[in-house]
Amino acid sequence: MSETTQPRLRDKYHKETVPALVKHFGYKSAMQVPRLQRIVVNMGLGVAVGNPKVIDAAVAEVAAVTGQKPVVTRSKKSIATFKLRQGVPIGVMVTLRRERMWEFLDRLVTIALPRVRDFRGVSSRAFDGAGNYTLGMKEQGIFPEIDFDKVDATRGMNITFVTTARTDDEGRELLKQLGMPFRS
Repeated sequence: MSETTQPRLRDKYHKETVPALVKHFGYKSAMQVPRLQRIVVNMGLGVAVGNPKVIDAAVAEVAAVTGQKPVVTRSKKSIATFKLRQGVPIGVMVTLRRERMWEFLDRLVTIALPRVRDFRGVSSRAFDGAGNYTLGMKEQGIFPEIDFDKVDATRGMNITFVTTARTDDEGRELLKQLGMPFRS
């Protein structure tokens, strides 16, 4: 990506979303408008305890979807009932910022979410009280970057949108303006 082109959704944020949110919430300055700080894509892999090769497949899939190499997360504690020892790899995660964040959000909203079977919109109740939103995906196959022939098992992922919003209403309106299809 060259230096002169900007992601389509970032342009939309500056040209349409900021004025709409200033009008909707009555902010005195455009600097008070909440913005998207980062998107965290997390894939928890409990089955990796018995089969460590699952981690490699998950790293490849998350890297293909996000365009960034994920970090392997390791268990903090040993839990005997889950046959889990401290330090064992149990997941992968990526934190997207700036251009990659905007590009990922654009692909998620315009391409991936409409591919979900019987899609009626995402829940508007998954906010954390501070304006951040977490979206749970049941399978990674909705992303066009994933090749179905190479997938050994369907795995879900959590996608967290971290915003500077102070309330859930501000965060919900921000994501709605950016094209997130909330259920009505």
